[in-house]
Amino acid sequence: MSETTSKTREQLIDAARQVFARKGIERTTMNDIAAASHKGRRTLYMYFKNKEEISAIVIEHEMERLYEMLEAVEKKNLSADEKLFAFIHMRLDAFKETVTRNGSLRANFFHDSWYVAKVRKGYNLQEIALIKKILNSGIKEGIFNIPDVETTALIIHYSLKGLEVPYIRGLLGDSPDRIMQRKNSVKDLIFNGIKVRK
Repeated sequence: MSETTSKTREQLIDAARQVFARKGIERTTMNDIAAASHKGRRTLYMYFKNKEEISAIVIEHEMERLYEMLEAVEKKNLSADEKLFAFIHMRLDAFKETVTRNGSLRANFFHDSWYVAKVRKGYNLQEIALIKKILNSGIKEGIFNIPDVETTALIIHYSLKGLEVPYIRGLLGDSPDRIMQRKNSVKDLIFNGIKVRK
């Protein structure tokens, strides 16, 4: 793919993201995306088969952005317990910000769970790998006592996934104090099960 081709493709994806955010995927047409990108429909169809393909790519881009944010937390120079807590904070806040600012993701997140699950599959595996790295470093540091890192990482991951919708919808509390209290509850729940008791 040439640099010009790649640039045009990214412009089309960004235009689609903006239109999806404004109108939602269901009400968006390929004509809308072509108009927002200042390209013709013919150009749009050279790169994408249909609206569903573009929306999948938009969500994939958002997931890649989220992964990069979580990866940055995993690379921080913190103790494993601090890193895991920072990871939990970042995971909840970054996901909420991504979903609420992005109309396409918000619409699909709440109404087409199979579709989102399909797009998120690879991202989920990457996230679990990051959690395992944090847990393994905690074992080496003598902070965590975890007989089965794989299962523990899966439990943490799926626990955070289970909190997504209530957290995004504000069902866990809207005030900063209440949100912090809820995050601390998640931290305590996880750490009481895996921290070495002194």
